[in-house]
Amino acid sequence: MSRQRLNIGLFGFGVVGQGLYDVLQKSPAQDVKIIKICVRRKINRSLPDNMFCYNPDEILENEDINTIVELIDNADDAYHIVKKALQYGKNVVSANKKMLAENLSELVKLAKEMNVSLLYEASACGSIPVIRNLEEYYDNDLLLSVTGILNGSSNYILSKIFDHNQNYQEALLEAQKLGFAESDPTFDVDGFDSLYKLIILTMHSFGVIVKPDEVLNYGISNISEFDINYAREKGYKIKLVGQVERLQNKKITLFVLPRFVTKDKYIYSVEDEFNGVVIKGLAYDKQFMFGKGAGGHPTGSAVLSDITALGHFYRYEYKKATYFGGFQYFKEGAIEVYLRYRNPDVLQNFEFSSVSEEYHGPEYHYKIGFMPLDKLIAIKEKLRTLDIFLAATGKTLNY
Repeated sequence: MSRQRLNIGLFGFGVVGQGLYDVLQKSPAQDVKIIKICVRRKINRSLPDNMFCYNPDEILENEDINTIVELIDNADDAYHIVKKALQYGKNVVSANKKMLAENLSELVKLAKEMNVSLLYEASACGSIPVIRNLEEYYDNDLLLSVTGILNGSSNYILSKIFDHNQNYQEALLEAQKLGFAESDPTFDVDGFDSLYKLIILTMHSFGVIVKPDEVLNYGISNISEFDINYAREKGYKIKLVGQVERLQNKKITLFVLPRFVTKDKYIYSVEDEFNGVVIKGLAYDKQFMFGKGAGGHPTGSAVLSDITALGHFYRYEYKKATYFGGFQYFKEGAIEVYLRYRNPDVLQNFEFSSVSEEYHGPEYHYKIGFMPLDKLIAIKEKLRTLDIFLAATGKTLNY
């Protein structure tokens, strides 16, 4: 089988970059060599100084480098690096889910025009090979939904809450001390990380590119002891879940919300920093993928998988968009939600089409019922400022 030699220019040498370097040293992968590493500033490193550079063009304009591996945390900088690399006719491997989700249409088109590969397995679920499976194994018209825990940081926090009886602040502090959550945890706990991953998975599931600002994402930062106790009394756990689901007439709906999860669901037992993805199909029912969703070595192994695939001239064919196109993002359906609030005045922000359960207490109140998804999307930025907690029950309604 023919292979191509990959001379790599690596951008970023943080946790994932060093993780990739480590797994490359342990891997039997042939014809792969890191030529140069671009970083923002000089710090003490175990590698010799001549391995590093500080000007991106030193790598991008190097004709001996045919593959760019982008592993930096700044989405804007990553976009300029990836775009320029593609324009230079270089293959690209990226793990930057925000950059990809916001620019997927442009970058996919550019990669096709330049006849190069753009791979990003590590952007979705760390070590879980979900993108390539959606591309290659589930490359038919039988897919019904992809549902999962896509963020390890929020899942770690919720695991500590429900399995170890910690409160939210205690669990968050522990996650930060262990490096699972940033000092500013908004990206993870408010569902943005899961949102960007879901955008990418939706493209490979149904061939539809959806803009992130058109999708509902709401996280766990407003969770209270009342919500936790409610879930426990019902025998539920709360998980932050991303879902894309096929509806009737080739419509799809997608959102990221905390969800009440029962013991009979696969994701109920996904704990700590692990991710879990359930793929449901018409003929094969449900299949479950599980693995570490974060960390240098797990994510580095996913990057290495893309590099190895590149060695065999692999590229995404975007089969769902090419062969099974025609799916439309549908925002006008309804989802059943639990809305916990203190001040009844907050209800003026919400429009229930039906209510199945209601409670009024001395401090907290809640309603459970169906809400139009488009109404929630319209106020999604405001949701995080309100004294409420919103969670999905798992039921959707297609109009």
